[in-house]
Amino acid sequence: MKRNLTDKAIQAAKPQPDGKPKKYGDGGGLYLLVRESSGSVSKLWRYKYRVLGKEKTLSIGAYPEMSLKHARTVHDEAREQLTKGVDPSAHKQHLKAVKQQLAQDSFESVAREWFVSYSANWSDSHKTRVLARLENDVFPWLGSVPISQIEPPDILQCLKRVESRGAVETAHRVKQVIGQAFRFAVATGRAKRDQTADLKGALPPVKQKHFAAITEPQQVAAFLRGCWAYKGDYTVQVALKLSAYTFTRPGELRRMEWGEIDFQESRWLIPPEKVKTRSAHVVPLSRQAVELLHDLQPLTGQYSFVFPGVRSKSRPMSDNTVRQAIRRLGYDNTQMTAHGFRAMASTMLYELGYSSDLIERQLAHVVGNDVRRAYDRSENLPERRAMMQYYADYLDGLRTGADVIPIKRNQA
Repeated sequence: MKRNLTDKAIQAAKPQPDGKPKKYGDGGGLYLLVRESSGSVSKLWRYKYRVLGKEKTLSIGAYPEMSLKHARTVHDEAREQLTKGVDPSAHKQHLKAVKQQLAQDSFESVAREWFVSYSANWSDSHKTRVLARLENDVFPWLGSVPISQIEPPDILQCLKRVESRGAVETAHRVKQVIGQAFRFAVATGRAKRDQTADLKGALPPVKQKHFAAITEPQQVAAFLRGCWAYKGDYTVQVALKLSAYTFTRPGELRRMEWGEIDFQESRWLIPPEKVKTRSAHVVPLSRQAVELLHDLQPLTGQYSFVFPGVRSKSRPMSDNTVRQAIRRLGYDNTQMTAHGFRAMASTMLYELGYSSDLIERQLAHVVGNDVRRAYDRSENLPERRAMMQYYADYLDGLRTGADVIPIKRNQA
């Protein structure tokens, strides 16, 4: 087959003098269509052929993105398809449809669909963390791969990249997120199984980290005096005090809403979506906690959140607010954290003689089986109420230097 075009001829090719498109044939039905639009000249490769007696045209590409050599290769492949009874245009549309379907079933597409479906009740900070793990540690390598074609070694390679930077705990969390996306894919018919199930033991175990906390009564007394003398924003001062009296998780406290507080019953009902265990949790409020809330209500009671943010009153205070206040009191991250109020309460209540079941239930830890946890909202509430009041009184005694019942340490 004689070839007619050269690169030099293509570069010099122009539309017709009247501006109409002009065709430059290369042979075998391949030609270059040169046309002008809005002052710009485009040069497009086309292949004209006949199939079942009907004339058709296949779009191959644009010059110079597709070179003359490349256009001829594609043209030869299309001619070969014709000899086998395959319509090149129909074949191109089929490949496009397959590519689109693969894109819809890619890991990134499925994972984002899972994220939208399941993240509605997550906190903003948790949403940000999960999406960041996917976008930074997974999508660049597995995002475009059809989820049904991903194998355990592919996932492990991603996780090892995370582990290599010393983030072993993050690697485990990334594995959990990938597993959740896979289980969603199984449920929606786009994968056969959760491939992360085969990676058990593939990552080194996470070393347990404990939040720094002050637990010695004498040191607790000094710390509490600092909290009560805090000179910053009044809402932050109240948050510090309530952290001590309620010892809830920092995220639960900062997202406390006035509508969750029952002043008549002196209790705070935290809804399931705000609790780590996803079960509603009752916090009996001591007399001191109720007084603090009553005193704060004229200042923030017109807002939804008890501790509204500085920039937007429709959002809760920053998750760093209490931590920064503790730093201003002179305690670094190795001495005391916002989460440390929980360890403080746990240690002191154990040593004051309260039962493990009572303390763990008040900490909203997972206790017992699913049926037992379903009754957490009311189970042991009188005993928990008494414990919370005793603990608040005990803290006040430490802070003011009054006589308090000494802690008798359990002997190992």
